[in-house]
Parts: sequence; C-alpha cells; structure tokens
Amino acid sequence: MEIKVLKDILGANEQMAERNRQLLDSNQVFAVNLMSSPGAGKTSLILETINRLKGKTRVGVIEGDVSSSLDAELIAKQGVPVVQINTGGGCHLDANMTYSALSNVPLQDIELLLIENVGNLICPAEFALGEHRKVLISSVPEGDDKPFKYPLMFHQADAVLINKIDLLPYLKFDTQAFSQAIKGINREVEIFQISCATSQGIEQWVSWLLTQMSMKQS
Repeated sequence: MEIKVLKDILGANEQMAERNRQLLDSNQVFAVNLMSSPGAGKTSLILETINRLKGKTRVGVIEGDVSSSLDAELIAKQGVPVVQINTGGGCHLDANMTYSALSNVPLQDIELLLIENVGNLICPAEFALGEHRKVLISSVPEGDDKPFKYPLMFHQADAVLINKIDLLPYLKFDTQAFSQAIKGINREVEIFQISCATSQGIEQWVSWLLTQMSMKQS
C-alpha cells in the first residue's frame, strides 16, 4: 500500500514537472535546480553567479526554505526578480510548489532561472521540478564520504560543485577520492572545485552554465 501511494505521489509530481518544463520552454527560460545539505553554500553561489552574469544574461531566482525570507532578501538586493517558497517544514520543493512560484516570476523578462531547493541530500533527488539541469553543491566541511551515503543525489546531478576549497588546508578532505567516488556513481557528471569566499573556480562554473544554456537553445 505504501509503495503504491509513493508511486502515485511521484507520478503526479512528474506530470506537474513536465507542465513546468513546457512553461519554461515556451518562455525560453533555462532552469537549474540547486541542491545541497544546509550550509553548503547555495545562496552564496547564487549571489556569485548573478554577479558574474550581469550584462550576459537575465537571471531570476526561486528561493526555497523551510521558513523565513532571509536569503530571498539578500538576492533581491542584487536587483533580480526573486520569489520565496516556504515549505512550512517540508524537506524539499516539489513541482506543484514550483508551478505556484512560476506564476509570480516574470518569465518573459528572464533567461536563466536558479531554483534554490531546501537544504537536504535525500528528498530533493526524488522530486523533479521541471528543471533543465540539476546541480549539487557539496562543501569541504561536510566530509568526503557523501557520495557513499547519498548516492541517488550524486547519480542524478549534471554537475557537482565542491565548495569551500579554501578550507582544504585546514580539514581532512581527499578531493581526488571524492571525485573518483562521484564518477563511479555518475560517469557523465561535471565536477568543479570552487570557493565562493575567494571566487576560485567560479568562472569555470559560470562558463559551463552558459554553455548548457546555449546547448538548450540550439
């Protein structure tokens, strides 16, 4: 019974996700689902990305959190449209929540939509939002064992960003073993080492993002 209910829930979510994708495509908007555990640096990455893309593409943001609008307020200061979703305790965004938010996003005025999912390495992997790419942020302080603990998340990611590499001299984290573990799960994934604090690797990440947008449009 529980398995059937779960299949029904995921099936309904997939249908709504496809509706979201069609809406985004009709407005020529490229959407990225940013996922991570709490504190890995999703909002910092969004701010860095917005800064690097000024004059190159028009960005909008959907900000997902259990509660509060602190991150959305930070993003709004950058002069980009941002819509807040509070899940009220829910551990992930789903396609229906995203659809409701899309009605408040000026899709005709943007080209790139960054969706910050709720901080969680389990549930977001199960629920598509209608995004074109899934990006996972994993930070050095979390440790290098995450691919073994949360394989589905790494399997579904189109790109993995190893954030806070400026802390490598102070923490035990084997970047080579971490990358090898990810590739063992997902051979096609792109891996970037970045630091939002020092901006190291951000240009490479933004270049990849623009390439993905270009590929979608062609």
